Amino acid sequence: MPGKQKITTFLWYDANAEEAASFYCSIFESSKITSVSRYGDAGPGPKGSAMTVQFQLEGQEFIALNGGPHFKFTEAISLFVSCETQEEVDELWRKLSAGGAESQCGWLKDRYGLSWQIIPTALMELMQGPDAARSQRVMQAMLQMKKIDIAALKKAAAGG
Repeated sequence: MPGKQKITTFLWYDANAEEAASFYCSIFESSKITSVSRYGDAGPGPKGSAMTVQFQLEGQEFIALNGGPHFKFTEAISLFVSCETQEEVDELWRKLSAGGAESQCGWLKDRYGLSWQIIPTALMELMQGPDAARSQRVMQAMLQMKKIDIAALKKAAAGG
């Protein structure tokens, strides 16, 4: 089918895939649940409970599975979100970290254990270019942060 995404992120949840997908869709614009398949008499999940949930976040396809407690998320995989403004960083950070855990350098875990990187595009812009000293100042400032602060990065880039 033309325009169909060839590679889709597949997420394993214990028993709350539908809840997680609804939560993510409530946070990101242009997002929706596209289908839900449910367990039947054959199981292994409870009859009528969601087996898989297909959803889109900002046009990106995902599939969530209620696969049981066998596997947990780790920081080895994260979802990277590019943000244009501090307001966007702040809003996504607040919503996604609620009930989860804040980490360093723009990383957080949501209430379901999935890791996210909430990163302003300004970070990469300030770290790129021929001025290695500026890049190092920006990196040092970022390493002190949990949620990324664009104004503090710009101040560090300027040498302040």
